[in-house]
Amino acid sequence: MPSSMPFNRKEVKPMANVPQPGTSASRPSSATIRELLVYARPYTRLFAGVVALVIVYNLTQVIQPYLVKVAIDRYLLIPHGRLEPLIAIGATYLGITLVGLLANLWQTRVIASAGQQVVRQLRIDLFSHIESLSMSFFESHDTGRLITNVASDTTRISQFFTQFLLSVIRDGLTIVLVMGAMFLLNWKLALLSALVIPIIVVISAIFRPRLHKIYNTTRSRQSRLIGFIAENLTGMRIIQVFHQEDKQLEAFNHLNIPFQMANVNEFRWDVFFNRSFDLLGNLAVAFMAWAGGMAVFHHTIKIGVLYAFISYIQQFFEPINSLTQNWNTLQSSMISAERISAVLATPPAIKDPPRPITPPAITGRIDFDHVSFAYERSRPILDDITCHILPGQFIGICGETGAGKSTLISLLARFYDVTSGTISIDHIDIRDVRQADLHRWVAVVQQEVNLYSGSVADNIRLFRSDVSDAQVVHAARLTGAHAFISQLPQGYNTPLTPHGSNLSAGQRQLLAFARTIVLNPSILVLDEATANLDAMSEIAVQQGLIEVAKNRTTIVIAHRLSTIRAADCIYVLDKGRIVESGTHDQLVAHHGAYAEMLQKSQLTANAEGF
Repeated sequence: MPSSMPFNRKEVKPMANVPQPGTSASRPSSATIRELLVYARPYTRLFAGVVALVIVYNLTQVIQPYLVKVAIDRYLLIPHGRLEPLIAIGATYLGITLVGLLANLWQTRVIASAGQQVVRQLRIDLFSHIESLSMSFFESHDTGRLITNVASDTTRISQFFTQFLLSVIRDGLTIVLVMGAMFLLNWKLALLSALVIPIIVVISAIFRPRLHKIYNTTRSRQSRLIGFIAENLTGMRIIQVFHQEDKQLEAFNHLNIPFQMANVNEFRWDVFFNRSFDLLGNLAVAFMAWAGGMAVFHHTIKIGVLYAFISYIQQFFEPINSLTQNWNTLQSSMISAERISAVLATPPAIKDPPRPITPPAITGRIDFDHVSFAYERSRPILDDITCHILPGQFIGICGETGAGKSTLISLLARFYDVTSGTISIDHIDIRDVRQADLHRWVAVVQQEVNLYSGSVADNIRLFRSDVSDAQVVHAARLTGAHAFISQLPQGYNTPLTPHGSNLSAGQRQLLAFARTIVLNPSILVLDEATANLDAMSEIAVQQGLIEVAKNRTTIVIAHRLSTIRAADCIYVLDKGRIVESGTHDQLVAHHGAYAEMLQKSQLTANAEGF
């Protein structure tokens, strides 16, 4: 989603000293704060309103002790004082108290609204940026950490606006107004009161690095714990089948106990930090009572002034205490902002070209020209792959596990870029087209199926409003999914449980196939997509494939060689190279790698049948 804010995925630039996930390094908190404040720029009017309300509230708080001082010195300590002025002062005191109360309530409401709007946009931009990242990012980053970024870290950033920022504005202004009032009353006592400021600075400087490190440790351990929970909930069936509950509980405790200890340590240091300022505040009040009492005793100041000074000293330390109590909020927000910045500063490994080519239509010709690929330079996966696929051909790809079949398809869909060579569609290098266009041309059905909460029809159309019910049913009929869908309680409107667990593995696979057909791609790729289908379902899919393949280029990575028996050409991969190619009959007659694989598969089928 386009945005003018610094965290928008289209404008994100690597930031200096941004900690990478899993590290404890941090950049200056002032830089992080500036970025958060810039991010709040669209809501400047709301924050300006908060400042205005804070000024009103703080003025009412500062005026109250002065009114009492006036009442004491002018009317209460004078013999035969008049009652009317005291009533007027009391009414004024009550009025400004009510005004302060209303200003305080309204400022809290406005800052909460502004903070939530900022964080809502941040969540949108963060999730949008994560969606734009390449497959290599998700393979190297823990899912639990990303969940924490989107859910937990953004919430902590909202606390920066709703709690800490409000505290800084309100309490900072209180300190300024209180010090101003004290200097107006008596500059000598005010200077004595100001002696505590250097002590406050020293205490903050001592605690700040330690607290930052502690908060970072707590957040990192929380991320690991969330990641472990997400992984186990997803694989709970396997855990129960293999009776690994006790082992996983033990592993959970190995993560939970350090997280508990980190929280306890965080709480301990928070209390130590906050109580240090409590003690300092009490000592300051005691010192002012002594120094001011001596001044009253020697008739240097009036008792009303002493009362006002003691009240102002308490008001001075109330915001100090509030700021220190919100220090953990600041540190948590900074850690969360740094973690989110680390994600947002990660550029997609696969980028659209600056001047993309957009042909009006494609025929489906595919050319792999001397394609090589390696996740690591020392471990090549594909080596000098060259093959040419004509429009409308039905191509089979087979080979032993690890031969590079799925990697070849990942390169065609541009989940990764080739290390060397080129892949072109209709003589256009796929790096010269937009990813959105490429994914409309090339649809991949994988063995692992992801289904989402919603109805069967929703999962076939993937919630696209432009796909009609008739198109959904047509796609289901072509793939053989219509038969089992018709038997469901509500047919195409049957709601699916999380991950589609109320369907069999084969049924989920058929839905994924139908979902792809709805997109009507020019190139269809089945990456061992029939591996989870039983014999009857596979026959249904093969019949649908004959219909689907008539008007599009089809590539099938075969787990069962029977799936590609009718292919126009079969490519056999071994250790990242094409070692054989030809039709089924040609390869069988060659008595090479394909014939050997076919013989093994027949022996396996016979053994399973036995």
